[in-house]
Amino acid sequence: MTNAALKLVTPPNYVALDTSSVITYVAGIKSLSAILGGSQKDWTSREVGDGNLNLVFIIEGSTGALVVKQALPYVRLVGESWPLPLSRAHFEYQALVEQSFHAAAIVPKLYHHDHDMALTVMEYLSPHIILRKGLIAGTLYPNMARDLGIFLARTLFFTSDLYLNPVQKREKISSYLTNTAMCKISEDLIFDEPYYNAPLNKHTSPQLDGFAAKIRADLPLKLAVQELKHKFMNAPEALLHGDLHTGSVMVTADDTRVIDPEFAFFGPMGFDIGAILANLFMAIFSQDGHKNDKAYKDWLNQQPQILWDEFVSQFSALWETRTSGEIYNTRLYEDSPALKVQALQMRLDTIWQDALGFAGCKIIRRILGLAHVEDFESIENPDIRAACEEKALIFARRLITERHAFADIKTVLKIIP
Repeated sequence: MTNAALKLVTPPNYVALDTSSVITYVAGIKSLSAILGGSQKDWTSREVGDGNLNLVFIIEGSTGALVVKQALPYVRLVGESWPLPLSRAHFEYQALVEQSFHAAAIVPKLYHHDHDMALTVMEYLSPHIILRKGLIAGTLYPNMARDLGIFLARTLFFTSDLYLNPVQKREKISSYLTNTAMCKISEDLIFDEPYYNAPLNKHTSPQLDGFAAKIRADLPLKLAVQELKHKFMNAPEALLHGDLHTGSVMVTADDTRVIDPEFAFFGPMGFDIGAILANLFMAIFSQDGHKNDKAYKDWLNQQPQILWDEFVSQFSALWETRTSGEIYNTRLYEDSPALKVQALQMRLDTIWQDALGFAGCKIIRRILGLAHVEDFESIENPDIRAACEEKALIFARRLITERHAFADIKTVLKIIP
């Protein structure tokens, strides 16, 4: 996919920074200079962006450090042939602010935002590492799954009709409506391109050639995926991170932070949950290609259950104590007290089934489409890698086409070989 409808556009005051000019930029803002301390000439900077879209600089001084994230006017992974609006930096900042209201301990602190330069300056998370890298290395993170369950429950509940009144909800929806380019990327890369011979698709070849062809010819699967795409595009239930994977989570043994919500928009609650579950599932399926011991694999297999159970617990507690919101308003319980329990269970069941379908879509996209994951890509032997990927693809297809048959997370985990 390239977005031919977009042109490479930058505002007059925009300039892409480098390791030298970013220091000059930060030095011009007193509040940021105060964090770094000392003299500008003693500061160091390095560019560490290893994602697909943006520049990311770490600047360190005598008393502190910070991160500068700047959007480029194109997809970094592809180049200038794929233009992308700089406005995504605004939506990311806006989402981080919203998330900080509801889960401040699980997002980075924000120091500065520059709309014209399409950049945000935030807390330098250290000694945190990207969760995906830690899982590949076999590192245990005792709090990670529970923290993510809390983040999901709070950010989804408090931006939904279960908490907001209709005016508040529609105002929030309207503030994300023009994040169309990022939504279009998701719509194409997740729900369309893996299912036809798209130019930028790639997979482990020739090992998966036959399986990729089967996916492209799989009518029941394609119908189910398009129904999920319809929900993605037409169910503005809550504010979503929009790209919640193990590469957008930073961790230590006792701390978890969610970063990079530039794909933020209002969509179905199950999408964010499905996205992070998909990445945990892929971490599990990739283990045969890594050298982690059985104890670690057993721990990893428990994490989807812990995340989902924590989400249910937190979401249910918020539902129980809520006094606002227009969906299942508390006034309806007066003459039908059983409604409260049944309504909550119905809502959780819907979120669960959506999450499974979206998780399956995410797995297929990361194996047969553009932009793969290091969990599989770091497996050097292509035969071993393809074997792991094929098992994940079979699993993903079942999540999509049979999602209504899985009553709970335990039944899902049982079908992981």
